[in-house]
Amino acid sequence: MPTETTPSTAPRPLKLAAAVVAAEGLVVAVLGIAEVLTIDRDRLTLGVTTAAFLLVYGVALVLVARGLYRTSTWSRGPAVFAQLIQLCMAWSFWGGATSAVSVVLALAAVGVLAGLFQKVSMDALADDPTKDNPVL
Repeated sequence: MPTETTPSTAPRPLKLAAAVVAAEGLVVAVLGIAEVLTIDRDRLTLGVTTAAFLLVYGVALVLVARGLYRTSTWSRGPAVFAQLIQLCMAWSFWGGATSAVSVVLALAAVGVLAGLFQKVSMDALADDPTKDNPVL
């Protein structure tokens, strides 16, 4: 059964931002799966809620990345919000043994924000009701 595919009209900075957001989503989802595998009976409620949050957040990031790749206007806000939260997380990890994690989080967030705020990306994500298809 052949399917029709159309190439993305997203500019290169937006495609790169979408790729990084998708990678972030996959990493968060893997952390959620790891949390499920390490749930202890003594902290069952905490483990289940943490795993559920990480899995939902990871899937949401992947859907936002898909929206960015498809140049859907709705995806810009959640992508920016997620990167701002990630910058706050990077700040909280700074110092000691977690400084490397902090640097990776900050570089990824700044890279995505830079890609989102490029003029070509802003133009591609401009609010145009005729081209926005919020189909997930």
